[in-house]
Amino acid sequence: MKHKHDGSIKRNQLIVEGCANGKVLVCGEGLSFWGGVDPNTGLIIDTHHPNHGDSVSGKCLLMPTSRGSCSGSGVLLQLALNKRAPAMIIFNEPEQVLTLGSIVCDRIFGVPIPIICLSQQNYHTVAREKSVELRDRKLVLASQTIDLDLISKAKLVLSETDHAYLEGDHGNVAKAAMETICVMAAVENASSLINVDKGHIDGCILAHDANLIFAEKMAQLGAQVIIPTTINAISVDRENWQNSGLDKDFGKRASRLADAYVQMGVKPTFTCAPYLLTDKPQLGENIGWSESNAVIFANTVLGARTQKHPDYLDLFIAMTGRAPAVGMYSTVGRKARVKIEVAIPQKWTPDDEVLWPLIGWLAGKMSPDAVPLITGLESLSPTIDDLKSLCAAFGTTSGAPMLHVLGQTPESSSQNCEQHPIHLINRENLEDAWLELNRGLEKIDLVAVGSPHASIEEIRKISALFAGRRRHIQTQMKITAGRHTIQRAEAEGITKKLEDAGVQLMPDLCWCSIIEPIFPPEAKGLMTNSGKYAHYAHGLSNRHSRLGSLRDCVDAAISGFAAHELPAWLVP
Repeated sequence: MKHKHDGSIKRNQLIVEGCANGKVLVCGEGLSFWGGVDPNTGLIIDTHHPNHGDSVSGKCLLMPTSRGSCSGSGVLLQLALNKRAPAMIIFNEPEQVLTLGSIVCDRIFGVPIPIICLSQQNYHTVAREKSVELRDRKLVLASQTIDLDLISKAKLVLSETDHAYLEGDHGNVAKAAMETICVMAAVENASSLINVDKGHIDGCILAHDANLIFAEKMAQLGAQVIIPTTINAISVDRENWQNSGLDKDFGKRASRLADAYVQMGVKPTFTCAPYLLTDKPQLGENIGWSESNAVIFANTVLGARTQKHPDYLDLFIAMTGRAPAVGMYSTVGRKARVKIEVAIPQKWTPDDEVLWPLIGWLAGKMSPDAVPLITGLESLSPTIDDLKSLCAAFGTTSGAPMLHVLGQTPESSSQNCEQHPIHLINRENLEDAWLELNRGLEKIDLVAVGSPHASIEEIRKISALFAGRRRHIQTQMKITAGRHTIQRAEAEGITKKLEDAGVQLMPDLCWCSIIEPIFPPEAKGLMTNSGKYAHYAHGLSNRHSRLGSLRDCVDAAISGFAAHELPAWLVP
């Protein structure tokens, strides 16, 4: 069920200009281009999406808005460079990720992909057409035309510093960055820009050539960040990839991608969980982050404030320290508009943390485009890792940049959802979610932990669960974590214990960026503790996954098999 709110489009807007025509492809649900669309073919590869198997290439693509990863902008650029992009994209709700990707395609690479936002009525009119043409700022249908208004920046009030950027006082590349920010501000109907104190860069995975082309072009133009900025996980262990069996050309290009951002002044943190660093954002602090799980955790758990900025816009924001003052930067924008009541199964016990990604995944489906308030968990005592898992799974099925959990997150007590839609999470739909995310084989060849990056607490727990035992000879277990976390594990002697158990700790990488042979080519059965990775695994690796707790993961690593039955607490 879609929940309309104040962000719905009231008029017909042309965001990115161009001329195009194509057959209409309607996606009833939002789609994450990253992990959901093959950047080389244009096929929809998200097996959980109703349009799985359809091609977006050359189509007039309609969907309410996008969802999921901030990296969709990079996928759109790669599709454009491969001549596999949609002919145009039409939304009926505010959207940032693919819009930003289209702006970069047009302004930096000269490949326009028109972006249009329509009113509800006109959106549904176009959805009934077989094909559509865009020309002279009009949508031409079989029996009518729809006039489109160019997006306007007239209401945007800028500071003297903003104007200085636009006038080129800080160089041409910084001027281009500010111009793009202003266009995105107009798209989001912002009236001003806001200062941000920290940045986080997401488009640093070599999932396709577009990310490298963009980063090196920006570095060559002299781009520099002006606020403290961290960087996401990358596609290689930056210091040791030469010994991993990776193709040398791929390893060199992935390293060049990371190096380009470091050259622009970004800290080489290489983690998708920057909220685990010592200098994490504080309550109420304005930041400019990308990476969906990090954005949702920062807003939800830390109470910091950031939009879910698309890849590439994150760099522009870090270069100027300015972002559109809209959405999550205001108290009104952070209000819950959906209520989700959770009825915890009576037999559940706190040692089975798989509950949290299941709730997050379901909550995202129930609130695909609005901030929800989750109730019914007030008596529980979730760890930071439980909330990390909840937020990451939520981000796979919702486009919202945050959620509230009554009694658990800092802004939850101020939410009032009496007049908003109410959904229920109970044993029955938790079972359905478990089955949906447990499509993988029972024989387990690879146990993958660390999406998002594992914390030191999770690594300690895994070591304790092995208790001197060793993994099965035919089952590998690999944990991805940030450099800072692995350094702590080494200092505490945990790394040696895990090595003795046959478990590998890997820095810099994340499961969302790992390719063969680091992902063992012979591995067919996959297990993870991550709802996020269980959702995206098939699209990324062509393998379905099993989902379980850390105890389940360790048991599978030792025995070589995942339990074939439901957890006891989900059995009727």
